[in-house]
Amino acid sequence: MVGNEETIALVLNRLRRAQGQLGGVIAMIEQGRDCKEVVTQLAAVSRALDRAGFKIVATGLRECLTGAGTDGAEPMSEAELEKLFLALA
Repeated sequence: MVGNEETIALVLNRLRRAQGQLGGVIAMIEQGRDCKEVVTQLAAVSRALDRAGFKIVATGLRECLTGAGTDGAEPMSEAELEKLFLALA
């Protein structure tokens, strides 16, 4: 994972929140809750996952631009970064 401890903590927090929301969506479906409520919560899960992904990509971009990789690996190429962005689109 790229990024400093603060960035990693933010990403993990977002992913844990999404995990909790997804559990809630599953429970709502099992309970036969209203479609509108289920879709609203599912959209919230999707946004939480997107934000975590964007944070990871943004951190990778910053490290690529500054050459500040944490694992000594080669910085990502422009094509690799573009592919990451498109994976989240």
